[in-house]
Amino acid sequence: MKNKGFIKYLLLSVLWFSLCLPTSYAQEVLYNLQQQYNRLSAKDTERFWVAGKYVQALFFNQQQEKASQILNENILRAQQEKDGQYAAYLYAIKAMNNRINDEITASQQNMAHARQYTLKSQSQEIKGYVTYAEGWLQVRNSNEAEAVRSFLRAIDLYDSSPNSPTLFARKSSVYKELTSIYANWDDYELQEKYSKLSLDLAIRQNDPLAIFDAYMLMGYLHEQHYLHDQQQIDSRAMSEKYYLQAIDTYNKNKQRMPIPSNLSYVASNLANLYFRFYPENYRDKVQYYAELAKKQGLETEQYSHVATAYGIMSEMALEKQDLAQAKAYLLAALVEINKESVSDPRIQMNIYESLARIAEAENNLGEAIRYYKEYMHLFSVIYDQEKLDLGKRLESQFEKERQQQQLKTMQLEADKKEQQLSLMRSLGIQQQQELENLKLHEENQRKQLELTQLESEKRAQELKLSRLETQNRAQDILNYQKELNYKEKINGYYIILILVFAIMLLLLLYAYKQRAKRMQQQQVLHQLAMEQEKQNSKISTLTALLEGQEQERGRLARDLHDGLGGLLSGTKMRLSHLHEKVNQSAKQEMSQSIEQVDMAVDELRRVAHNLMPDLLYKYGLEEALQDYASRMSNERLEVDVQFLHYHHPLPSEEQLLIYRIIQELVNNAIKHAEASQIIVQMAEEEQEYTLTVEDDGKGFNPKDKQLQKSAGLHNIQSRIDFLKGDLHIHSEPGLGTSMEIRFPKQKTK
Repeated sequence: MKNKGFIKYLLLSVLWFSLCLPTSYAQEVLYNLQQQYNRLSAKDTERFWVAGKYVQALFFNQQQEKASQILNENILRAQQEKDGQYAAYLYAIKAMNNRINDEITASQQNMAHARQYTLKSQSQEIKGYVTYAEGWLQVRNSNEAEAVRSFLRAIDLYDSSPNSPTLFARKSSVYKELTSIYANWDDYELQEKYSKLSLDLAIRQNDPLAIFDAYMLMGYLHEQHYLHDQQQIDSRAMSEKYYLQAIDTYNKNKQRMPIPSNLSYVASNLANLYFRFYPENYRDKVQYYAELAKKQGLETEQYSHVATAYGIMSEMALEKQDLAQAKAYLLAALVEINKESVSDPRIQMNIYESLARIAEAENNLGEAIRYYKEYMHLFSVIYDQEKLDLGKRLESQFEKERQQQQLKTMQLEADKKEQQLSLMRSLGIQQQQELENLKLHEENQRKQLELTQLESEKRAQELKLSRLETQNRAQDILNYQKELNYKEKINGYYIILILVFAIMLLLLLYAYKQRAKRMQQQQVLHQLAMEQEKQNSKISTLTALLEGQEQERGRLARDLHDGLGGLLSGTKMRLSHLHEKVNQSAKQEMSQSIEQVDMAVDELRRVAHNLMPDLLYKYGLEEALQDYASRMSNERLEVDVQFLHYHHPLPSEEQLLIYRIIQELVNNAIKHAEASQIIVQMAEEEQEYTLTVEDDGKGFNPKDKQLQKSAGLHNIQSRIDFLKGDLHIHSEPGLGTSMEIRFPKQKTK
């Protein structure tokens, strides 16, 4: 069973009580104002300002007769001052007091006096205060739209006023009234705007009580916004933030807070916020702030706040299915709310309803009926009180009209008596006077007849004039409608022209973007063509260079084989022929010379074969490399060649390039790395070939700029570029070297 509606109503009712002074503090304020008022002399104009505050304090402490007496005395003295600001200020206060007492006519008259006296003053602040009072009255007369205009004018007047001790407080009152109106209108943005202005003003004043009140109202504002739309989680967080700031402001300024009762209101609202809209793990905070509200409410005699705390505690007990504890809290709330000097019977009615529901849940029907009877009794009291108030208002209005009717009757009787006296005096006049009176009477009748005729003619003319005015108004309305239609047509033409212009602008922008895009594409294509041309030129150059190298290698190989080879063969034959003719001692030296010639012939063949590998052209790359590896291997060096998945042989020109690259890499490993083992792997993959040459030599730093500029690496890179491949070097000093070359397969036509 839930009774959150009771808690919500109680919190809304407590808001206005929380903004009032507690009894003890109100008496202290009243006493201080009385002492201050009595200390000032009647000639001191400062006494008028104190009188206004003193009168308001008396009025709100149910001392209306004394308040009215002091107010009237000071108004009489203020009217004698040259500056009308004092009389305007006091008349504005009197008008507001009249309105609270439902003295509408008197309130309007005193407000008119206040406006009249502002014309005799140059004080912009007092003009702003009178304008604020007008707005205050308009709010109470249910004319909130006009009230907003008045409050905005008041703010303009306050902004043009010099600083004074009362300016900020009066401006803050205007902000609070605007906040209240926009809250009624559900205009959250403007409500938040004026709440923040009130908060900023309080911070500028460095008044902890004003700051506390501003935080409290900001928290209440965001809470109400969240209640209207519970999807706005930010509003819930902001409400919690401002409530906590209000409590923090109070805790930091306890000694400077003259109205501690508001703390219990903020604590009860924060406890209710945590209870209704936060997860169950916030229940400890609910209990803490409910206890704080109860404690502070008891200390400051704000019994409605205590009742609210008990109501929240009863909700927590009901959550735990602890009906007895919930009932105890509700009874405690009932006791506390009855301690209020002016308690709201609606709150009591809701408590009785909740108690009846708990009793009904406990199957205690007798008690439930008793509480329902109390509920119905209070309901009837509220209903009867509303009817009584309505009857009193109607009776007061009837009495007022009856007195006005009696006054008219008395005036008629006085006129009748006066006529009788005139008649009695006329009886003492001579008979000849009677004749003249008769003549005069006839003359009067005749003039009255003429006057009646004139009045008839006047009425006829007024009727004609009224008809003409009606026709003129109809014509004005027709003309206005025509003007509106003409303006609508003109606006339609303007809209069409704007749309056409916008469409043309969009088309031009689109065409410009397309043209820029085409130009950019053409520029990119031109750059690609230039790059392609550069690449082709580079390939042509490399091709010519490589062909020239190979031709030169072939020529050198033929020259060496045909020239130097033949010469060495002839030398060997002569030495062999001489070997038979020399003596035994020279034969040994001759044999050594023949062996050296054989070695020279083998070296010559090896060099010629390296320059022009015949096996490559006859049997392909694999056979040529196997032969090359066997020729390069010896007792200190092992060269191993491996072909993996080599099913599609390379074209002859690429085979020659690969052969030259492997020659260069093996020679570099032998010459520079001092390697003892070299592994050459040729692997065919789906889209490319991979050539890897690894050695166990002493390695080097690939980032060494001197090595990068070497002729050997330059030649290798030139051939790799011709193959459109990439070279990857992996080497470290002391750990050997791995050269990996990847180049794509040629597309078959």
